[in-house]
Amino acid sequence: MYKNQKVVVVMPAYNAARTLAQTYLEVPRELVDEVVLCDDASGDETLVLARQLGVDHVITHPRNRGYGANQKSLYRRALDIGADIVIMLHPDYQYTPKLIPTMCNIIGEGLYPVVLGSRILGKGALQGGMPLYKYVANRALTAVQNLLLNYKLSEYHTGYRAFSREVLETIDFAANDDDFVFDNEMLAQIIYHGFDVAEVTCPTKYFAEASSIDFARSSTYGLGVLRVSLQYRLAKWGWIEEPKIYARASYLV
Repeated sequence: MYKNQKVVVVMPAYNAARTLAQTYLEVPRELVDEVVLCDDASGDETLVLARQLGVDHVITHPRNRGYGANQKSLYRRALDIGADIVIMLHPDYQYTPKLIPTMCNIIGEGLYPVVLGSRILGKGALQGGMPLYKYVANRALTAVQNLLLNYKLSEYHTGYRAFSREVLETIDFAANDDDFVFDNEMLAQIIYHGFDVAEVTCPTKYFAEASSIDFARSSTYGLGVLRVSLQYRLAKWGWIEEPKIYARASYLV
């Protein structure tokens, strides 16, 4: 609990057996009430290990449904069990669990309803092993997104995120893409509905066991990000009908 607010960490897992234990064991359980893991039909021992570690809630997808679909299952379960603060932590150890208290503090004190762990704030991204082409693409896409969304973030592409319950009950995350563009659609929804977003500096860790998408999928993702941002701007100008992902939606079980 954080000041009587239930804290839930959610982990979108896919072939994370090599790093899951290291990540899970660093989650500060004196603060985090429950951990939810969704295994998206991994081909390794992720599911077995999650149960051995005693993860509080383990969700399984019988077939691989995608990164976005994984998050949808996680957020629904987090809301079902009464979460007030929800933190998404990848189980590949690319993001440190040691930032969880800071992210909880920002939301729990009512400062911001959304917190992102930014790999770009500071100068550690390239030093931490981020491939140069990903760094350049990150900076270019972020510049375009800041312009089209009329917002100012250091990056829109981090997978380390924390949300208040109000945010997850307001945005229609279920209407989003089932793959990697989900993350950007979610941020566009958050900004569209007027929620403020905070960022904290997050150390960057790229290593063999950390999950990553290849150049081809990165290119597809980049084009999807541009589509989402342009669609957002056109909707704000009233040049197109408001896309359904921006409809205000209360969470329903």
